[in-house]
Amino acid sequence: MTSALRSGRRMAPMTALVHIDVTDAWQRIKDADVSPTAFVLACVGRAVAAHPEVHAYRDWFGRLVIHRAVNITTMVEVESSTGVFPLAHPVSNTAMRSVSDISAELRTIKETPSKGRSGMMMQRWGRVAGWIPGFASLVYFVARRTSKVRSEIGTVAVSSVGMMTGGGGFAVGVMTMASPQVIVGGAVERPWVLDGEVVVRRILDLTMQIDHRVVDGAPAARFGATLRELLENPDLVDW
Repeated sequence: MTSALRSGRRMAPMTALVHIDVTDAWQRIKDADVSPTAFVLACVGRAVAAHPEVHAYRDWFGRLVIHRAVNITTMVEVESSTGVFPLAHPVSNTAMRSVSDISAELRTIKETPSKGRSGMMMQRWGRVAGWIPGFASLVYFVARRTSKVRSEIGTVAVSSVGMMTGGGGFAVGVMTMASPQVIVGGAVERPWVLDGEVVVRRILDLTMQIDHRVVDGAPAARFGATLRELLENPDLVDW
């Protein structure tokens, strides 16, 4: 974790705190019996695919490189010999997958971490790597400038703090390698103005962070607008 945080020290994040009406989406999630995180991942994946410049990076020569596929890393709490462990799991080709497919994968990883690439590597090499000084830092140093490794680790990061706060609220995270980073807060019922009337709606607190070294404000804003549209209109996403 320390090495991951060090890898993002040079980033210049733009941060946006937004409220999103997810009333229709949350009802759809309940009806389909899928993970809310899976729905958010599906929406973020499609928004990034529509605006691929937001998950670009700079190579060894300082040139901007845009990834072909949207691979999103999210944290999955799994059991380990030392207690609950937040496993960073990359969900491949997120923009092309259904919510139910992503939800099934997350549940599988939570039950059997070794079925995922990161879980398998952690079980096989986690302790050994921890004994080698500087090994993790070297991995992230190479990954920062290598398209294949960055893609394997994840080109976008999504994490959730809603389960920890037990209500609404934002969280401004520390960026690692991925740009953008989306942090999902709580989804709670609040008064909301809809068609000129105050009604009770389920509102999601969402934090979006994007590396300003590779993305200007206007493209970042367009990405945010697309993400909002997807989250507020669940019919736009494959279930």
